[in-house]
Amino acid sequence: MPYSNIETMLIHLEHISNHIPKGRHAVIIMDKASWHTTKKIKKFNNITIMHLPAASPELNPVEQIWQHLRRRELSNRSFKNYEEILDACSIAWNNFVGEKEAIKNLCTREWAGNFNS
Repeated sequence: MPYSNIETMLIHLEHISNHIPKGRHAVIIMDKASWHTTKKIKKFNNITIMHLPAASPELNPVEQIWQHLRRRELSNRSFKNYEEILDACSIAWNNFVGEKEAIKNLCTREWAGNFNS
């Protein structure tokens, strides 16, 4: 979906909930965007939502990933149009998802405990 609001957030959470294997539980980390904190977000038995403190991008795994993608694949380039931006982001993302060590290193904090893969 090309935009974020309460309705799209609900659709997204419903999709996640429906794909969590029976007997498993997911923890989702979110910033405090208004559509993440609204009382309209329904509770799911198989999802726990953790909100990050305000103004703490260093704790947000998504911010770390975007910084990595910009630094390695998307910076110092110009794009002719929106489609070219989307293509470059898609290629960068597809390259990134195969880098398991990079993902682990970007999203793990030594002070948060050991990460067992």
